[in-house]
Amino acid sequence: MTIQSLGVGSGLALDDLVTQLIAAERAPKQTRLDDKEEALDAEISGIGQLKSKMSDFLDTVDELRSDNNLQGREPKITNPDDSIEPFTAEAANSAVKGEYQVAITQLASGSRLETADASDGGFASKSDSVLSSGSGSLTFKVDSSGDSFDINVTAGQTLQQLANAINSSDDNFGINASIIDTGTASGGAKLVLTSSTTGEGNDLVIVNNDNLADLDRVSTTDSTEVATYLEPVVSAQNAKATIDGIAVESTTNEFENTISSVSFEASTLSTKDSLGEFQTSTLKIGYDTEGLDKKIRDFVDNFNALAKEIDTLTKYGTSELEDDGVLAGDFMARSITSGLTSIIGSSVESSALGGLFAIGVELNSEGKLEISSYDEFGLGSGEDRLAEALEDNFDDIAALFTDDEDGIAARLYDYTKEYTTFSGLLATRERSAKDEKDLLSDEREQFELRMLGFEEILRDKYLNLDQTVTKLNQTGSALLASLGQA
Repeated sequence: MTIQSLGVGSGLALDDLVTQLIAAERAPKQTRLDDKEEALDAEISGIGQLKSKMSDFLDTVDELRSDNNLQGREPKITNPDDSIEPFTAEAANSAVKGEYQVAITQLASGSRLETADASDGGFASKSDSVLSSGSGSLTFKVDSSGDSFDINVTAGQTLQQLANAINSSDDNFGINASIIDTGTASGGAKLVLTSSTTGEGNDLVIVNNDNLADLDRVSTTDSTEVATYLEPVVSAQNAKATIDGIAVESTTNEFENTISSVSFEASTLSTKDSLGEFQTSTLKIGYDTEGLDKKIRDFVDNFNALAKEIDTLTKYGTSELEDDGVLAGDFMARSITSGLTSIIGSSVESSALGGLFAIGVELNSEGKLEISSYDEFGLGSGEDRLAEALEDNFDDIAALFTDDEDGIAARLYDYTKEYTTFSGLLATRERSAKDEKDLLSDEREQFELRMLGFEEILRDKYLNLDQTVTKLNQTGSALLASLGQA
C-alpha cells in the first residue's frame, strides 16, 4: 500500500503517532548497530596503528640482527694539514685494527697528445685548415683496455669538425678533443687529445687506417701499427703512494686491498715538508663505535615508541573525563608487550656480555628501556656500561644481538614478524574486523527493509482507523443535521 499522510479525514494526529512509534521501534536497534560499528572502526584503527608501530620496530631490529651491520670498521684519517685531504678510505668488517702512515706521491692520469706546431707541419687554424683531400678513418683505442671507436674523415673536413666528431661519438670511451690557438703563425692551432684511461702503459693510440699522409698529423701510427707519428706529451701513469715507507702503485687513484680489506682513494698529492719530502697522514682502522652506539640508541627509542603506543591504545580512563584507549584491555596488545619484554630481559649464552644490562640497556619501572646516567647498583651507569662495552667488547655486542639461537634482535625480529606479515596475527585480526563490518552493513540493509515494512503495517492500520473515524464523523454530522431539521 502507498504510504500517505494520515489524519486528514479524522483530524487526529495519526502521522505524528506513527512517526513516534517508528522512532521508538528504531532507536534500540539503531543504537546497537551504531555502537557496534563505532567499536569495529575503533578496533580497525587501533590495530592499524599498532601494526604500523610494530613494522617500524621490525625495521629497527632487522638492522641489529646482521653481523655486517654491527661489526663495521671505521677508518679515521689525521692529516698534517687540516685544509688538505689527500685521500679518503673505507674498511670492510674483516679489516684488522691497525694504524698506518700513508702519503700520496703521484696521482693516476691518462695520456695527452698534441699535434705539431704549424711550422712543423701542423695546422694554421682550427677552421681553415683542411685535414685531408681524401676520405679515410681514424681508430682511437687503448690496447690494454680493449676500448676503441672509429671516426670517419671526409675530404675537406677541418680540424674543428674532427674535434666535434670525436667529442660527440656515441662510442667515445673517455677521449676529450680540444683546440688551442697559440696566437702565433709558427704555433698555429693545436689539437689536444686527453684520455681518461689511467695507468702506466694505457696510452692513447690513434690509427690512420687508410694510411693517408695528411692524417699522419693526427695519428700515432699507420694501419700496420709500426710507424710512429704523434708521441704522448704526457704518458698515462699510475697513482703512487707509500704505506709505512713501502712504495705501492695502482693503475687508478683507488687502492683496493693494498691494505687487506681496506681501500683508499687518492684525490690530491700529500703536502711536502721544508725539505721537499712528502708528509704522511695517519690512517687508523678501528671499530665503528659511533655507528653501533647510534643503532643501540635507535633500538631503545623505537621500542619505547612501540610501548608508548600500546599503552595509549590499551589504557583505561582514570575518570569519566578521560576516554579509554580504543583497545582498552585488549589481550593481544597486552601480550605483545609481555612477549617483547621477556625477550629483552633474557640472557644470551653465546655472548660474553650475557644480556642487554651489560651494555647499559635496561627496563625501568614504567616498562620502558633506558640507558641511565646514574649508578643504581654500584655497577656503573648505563652510559658507562655502554661506553665500556663498545671499547672492550665490540664483537661480543654483535653476538648479543645476532646469534641465531638466542640473539636479542634475531628473536625480536621473529616474534614481531609473527604479528606484522600479511598472514600475521594483527593482519588476520584486522581482516576479521573488516569482514565483520561488511556483515554489519548487510545487517543495516536488512534492518532498513524491516523498518519500511513496519512503517507500512502501521500506516495501513492507522489509515483504517482514520477512515473509520472519518465515516463516524460524517454519520454523526448527518444525524445532527436530521435532528436539527426535525
